Amino acid sequence: MPQNGQRRGPVIGIPSGETVASFDDYAGAQAAVDKLAAADFPVRRASIVGSDLKSVERITGRMSYGRAAAAGALSGAWLGLFFGLLLVIVSPESGFVFVGAAALIGAAFGMLFNVVTYTARRRRRDFSSIAQIVASSYSVIVEVELANKARNILGVSATSSGEQGPSMYL
Repeated sequence: MPQNGQRRGPVIGIPSGETVASFDDYAGAQAAVDKLAAADFPVRRASIVGSDLKSVERITGRMSYGRAAAAGALSGAWLGLFFGLLLVIVSPESGFVFVGAAALIGAAFGMLFNVVTYTARRRRRDFSSIAQIVASSYSVIVEVELANKARNILGVSATSSGEQGPSMYL
């Protein structure tokens, strides 16, 4: 049973408390929480909050029929390999020949599917990319009654905790 108003499970929403440190990158905020954990700080009462979210799409190259076919064959082969191994586990007498056959069939279907998909959207998207959501800044927030303890562990003064930059805090 939760005691003293503490909750169990995930908390949905923006956490309340005080910002004890701010960083330009997630690694800095994570290092600050690691430092708190090493000092036996109750890290369950701390949060890392990212602000000013941005969508970033990094272009990895130009898409072509060859790249679409290769990517489809590779992902299909992995899926075929998985199903082939699953078949061997369920029915050991089938032998490992089926694993290779399943990988080849998966590669063929994956290649075919990816080439058809690329053909259908070729003129609208002739490149491959990786998309991610990133924040402009990250804040370490702790409950109000623990804010001074966290600042002491991190070596941050109450007046400087609103500034940004990982070099200040660690």
